[in-house]
Amino acid sequence: MSAARAGTLYLVSTPIGNLGDMTHRAVEVLSSTALIIAEDTRHSRRLLDHYKISTPLKSYHEHNEAQETPKLVARLRTGDSIALISDAGTPLISDPGSRLVAAALEADLPVVPIPGASAVMAAIVGSGMSLERFTYVGFLPRKGRERSETIADVVASRSTVVMFEAANRVGATLDALAEGGAGERQAVVARELTKQFEEFKRGSVAELAGVYKDVDPKGEVVLVIAGAEKSPISESELSDAARKLRASGNSPRDIMEHLMSTFGAPRNLAYKLAHESET
Repeated sequence: MSAARAGTLYLVSTPIGNLGDMTHRAVEVLSSTALIIAEDTRHSRRLLDHYKISTPLKSYHEHNEAQETPKLVARLRTGDSIALISDAGTPLISDPGSRLVAAALEADLPVVPIPGASAVMAAIVGSGMSLERFTYVGFLPRKGRERSETIADVVASRSTVVMFEAANRVGATLDALAEGGAGERQAVVARELTKQFEEFKRGSVAELAGVYKDVDPKGEVVLVIAGAEKSPISESELSDAARKLRASGNSPRDIMEHLMSTFGAPRNLAYKLAHESET
């Protein structure tokens, strides 16, 4: 069977709460494929029934993906198109599916994303945090060295960080971030996104840790943590940088411009250091 006649693996985003967020394209694709695979078929069946989608539905999760992936690739090769959906939101984001996508691409089969709802994107655009750069870390490890290392990475990050967390661990996670040095950073606890009781609780990490110390938020939660601010560079470090630039043949004007644009040095200080480096 040639690749041109092969089926397509569709990665179809589904609503994260509000059924109205299902796209027309998603309904069309799910209605036209030979098979839909989902982690929780009982949960997904309610969505499919709501949109009167009668396509066969099969379970695909972390416990059977190794066994099922070759079978699904074989079906794609014969010309059957398959749609992978998440329980909610965009497939593969903290959900099974990466193994199947990798296998399909390895077999030179088409993989097509069908964009739609995403808890990660909903949380960050509603958070009010900087969107220039952000990092998604998924669910934090529950314990041990891996958890400690991830907490340290979040505290050190200069990018806005988005993560999922179970409601009963939100207080402990915020407390761990505060103890790690992020207590003064701004944070948002976004819960029940797109649902009736959607809420964005804002404050510093330490403040929110106090809010959820003894009371767990209800529903599904996404945490958004502001990135660490860049530490201001000292005058002695600026002076060292100016000397190195001068030694490399840069003119005082070039040195001044570099100190201002790269290190954020005030104009008067940059001028002074640029000319001092001549001596």
